[in-house]
Amino acid sequence: MAKSTRPLSHKRDRERARREKQKDKETRRLEAKERRATATPRQDGEDPDIAGIVPGPQPLPPQFHGTPPEDE
Repeated sequence: MAKSTRPLSHKRDRERARREKQKDKETRRLEAKERRATATPRQDGEDPDIAGIVPGPQPLPPQFHGTPPEDE
């Protein structure tokens, strides 16, 4: 029995899609590399996510200020 040419065309399509995906991935990598290179450096080396946080016990929120409950 003769085989159909379908598997070859599927393989060709898969290979083309793989090459396109690799090319897109390389483009994204280069763009990310350029963004990182041109990004502004942090001011005085401080991480903006933790700026102003003081280590140690933190002050109580205003709702907890007042007279403490008396022991009965």
